[in-house]
Amino acid sequence: MFTNTKAFSGFSVDDIAKAKVFYGETLGLEINETDMGVIQLQIAGGTKVIIYPKSNHEPATFTVLNFPVANVETTVDELVKLGIRFEQYDGAIKTDARGISHNGGPVIAWFKDPAGNILSVIQAH
Repeated sequence: MFTNTKAFSGFSVDDIAKAKVFYGETLGLEINETDMGVIQLQIAGGTKVIIYPKSNHEPATFTVLNFPVANVETTVDELVKLGIRFEQYDGAIKTDARGISHNGGPVIAWFKDPAGNILSVIQAH
């Protein structure tokens, strides 16, 4: 049924203007605005992610967007210089002082957008 679909993902934010600045200027993603107050992130390879305003937005408690990178440690350093703070976790996904997890799975670090949604940078294979 969906073999040839061009599916896309989306998530909400509480302030679309802040999201536009964060995703477009801070993270450097290409953004398109729609007539309905929604922004589209243009991801390499043609994938699109929509971000829409929601007055009763609640931040996702899971990772909504993962960015594969060549080197997580270098990327974390670059993002920290841009003012991004990385999350600290204990337990199975324990992170180091910089917010990077090296626990047997892929090297990964989590951070939040201005609306509190969880994003990650993850070591590309």
